[in-house]
Amino acid sequence: MAYKLICFDMDGVIFKDINFWIELHKKFGTLEQGIKLTEKYLHNNYKKLVEEVVVKLWKGKNAKPYYELVNSLEYLQGVQKVFNHVKKKGLISAIISASSIDVARRFQQDYGVDHIFANELIIKDGKVSGEFIWPIGVGKHKKAEIIRHLCKDLGIQKKEVIYIGDSDTDIEAFKEVGLSIAFNSSSDQLKKVATYVVESNNLADVLPYLKDKK
Repeated sequence: MAYKLICFDMDGVIFKDINFWIELHKKFGTLEQGIKLTEKYLHNNYKKLVEEVVVKLWKGKNAKPYYELVNSLEYLQGVQKVFNHVKKKGLISAIISASSIDVARRFQQDYGVDHIFANELIIKDGKVSGEFIWPIGVGKHKKAEIIRHLCKDLGIQKKEVIYIGDSDTDIEAFKEVGLSIAFNSSSDQLKKVATYVVESNNLADVLPYLKDKK
């Protein structure tokens, strides 16, 4: 059986491991409140988290630090090799991440990934508008949902999908696909449900596991 679609988380898998939104709090000078609000609402009331952060803390802020952060993120070693393989095999590729859509767009521009799904901080006239579009939210079941939709739209089966992730928010996605790789992950729960575990800072180390099933 040949795999047809490969999906990636982004922070820690494509880019060096950071939490994009926490880094943005640092840039905007709202880190202390940001950490408190994230701990309070991230996993139980994402809508409230968006209201408290994007509307109350960030609205009206100059977007320059945001774009500086987007452009400063460093790719992990091995990304080019992996995408050479993806192209050679003719795999459809997708990013499914709770990070920023602008980071995903940067990656799409650099490496030609086919589909991108991430959260969007809306910028208008160079300022944070107070609007936030979050198709992924924190991840979890939303990532799994997107895989199901992609499979339906592309006419492929879930067992023909590869997913590479590194955190608890990828667990549900791992359960959906035919091949899952926990890459450089600190999550024991993710490792338990993964097909393979790769402990490395070089994404190219996943390549030996991306073989079609016989």
